Amino acid sequence: MRDGELAGGRLLIVDDDKAALKALEQMMKKAGHAVTVTQSGGNALALLESRAFDVVLTELQLGNMDGMQLLRRCREIHPDTEVVVVTGRGTLASAVEAMRQGAHDYLAKPVRPEAVGGAVAGALEKLRRRRERRNLMRRAAGDPGKVRILTQDAHMLHLLEMARQVAPTDCNVLITGESGTGKELFARYLHHHSRRGAGPFLAVNCGAFNEDLLANELFGHVKGAFTGAHADKQGLLEAARGGTLFLDEITEMSPSMQVKLLRVIQEKEVLPLGATRPAKIDVRFVAATNRAVQDMVKQGGFRQDLYFRLNVVNLHIPALSLRRDDVPLLASHFLLKHAALMGKPVAELAPEALDLLRAYDFPGNVRELENIIERGVALADADRIEPVHLPADLRELSIRTFRKKAGRLPTLEEQEHDYINWVLQEAGGNQTVTARLLGIDRVSLWRKLKRYEAEKA
Repeated sequence: MRDGELAGGRLLIVDDDKAALKALEQMMKKAGHAVTVTQSGGNALALLESRAFDVVLTELQLGNMDGMQLLRRCREIHPDTEVVVVTGRGTLASAVEAMRQGAHDYLAKPVRPEAVGGAVAGALEKLRRRRERRNLMRRAAGDPGKVRILTQDAHMLHLLEMARQVAPTDCNVLITGESGTGKELFARYLHHHSRRGAGPFLAVNCGAFNEDLLANELFGHVKGAFTGAHADKQGLLEAARGGTLFLDEITEMSPSMQVKLLRVIQEKEVLPLGATRPAKIDVRFVAATNRAVQDMVKQGGFRQDLYFRLNVVNLHIPALSLRRDDVPLLASHFLLKHAALMGKPVAELAPEALDLLRAYDFPGNVRELENIIERGVALADADRIEPVHLPADLRELSIRTFRKKAGRLPTLEEQEHDYINWVLQEAGGNQTVTARLLGIDRVSLWRKLKRYEAEKA
């Protein structure tokens, strides 16, 4: 697929019904696509082996060839090519099977021009997004030796692109997201892709110290400042000169410490405990929290002025349950990492084990996934992780868990939203099949999806 070819795609239409084939050909040519047609499944395979198409529209039954066979072969030869099944001889079971085999859409004859046009347009848009995602992934990989974040999720890739854009600046960044999503990894990514990359990256967990200890950790002290202060101690604010200071769990900082930190950020200087003259600092601040910081500001639990100082750019990392395409990628990465660390020949996950991981909601996010894989590598007695090597509660999971949202139980509408999205994903994104599986008409499904989009915006 070359640049500029998405608006009018290269289509292959396969149908043993000459009249239906002619109608589809005229329809697609009128829409501006370059169209190749054939009534033979064997000829379609020969065409696919000789050149690439953006979209294939095929009937399920093609004389002596099963359209499902053509679908599978097409996915093998050209993984990027999208297949739209257009059939008058299909069943719900065949529709579901076609989606599982990788079809983009499934349309029942007789088809309306707008339905075919929409399916083809959707397939071409999917190709465009895939190409854009690959470009982002190449950029996200970065330079050798720098921090890398593994993902193939579109939203995460756009977050990485945003991080790459703001990294060279000195603006402060607030990273939000659930525990275990990788907030510190993002902070390190920002540092290593900035002009401060050669300088120090220092991190402090604001929730791990009481106020006095945190003040000493950040500001330092001079000799004799208090009993036991036998020598000067440089605080992290000075030690991070020319680099980045990562303030994890920033919302756990006491109100009085928030005031002190605000002054440091505003004045760009720090007064060590017991000192009489402040010292200038040169540091970039990256903060993180797993709490709903905006709610805390409204409730008076976090200073609004400090929030504005830190939240120049906000990066919100989605939960792993919202980016399930990353589960196989991350699982493979952690498997190879821990197999090497343990010196074990474990090289892969059994398909059944991967299915269990895909179905799990990971309340502990990426950190929990790594722990599960590390455990699996440790227990594996052959070259792959089997379901028996996974935690028992994960193996016994038979229903989707009800995840809390911002510390509360989800509403019925939110659960409906999550369930519809799950069925839509299981149906390969096909709204017609999704509506059938949900037992509602396609218009009702369309309205619900539009409402969810409007609420998200």
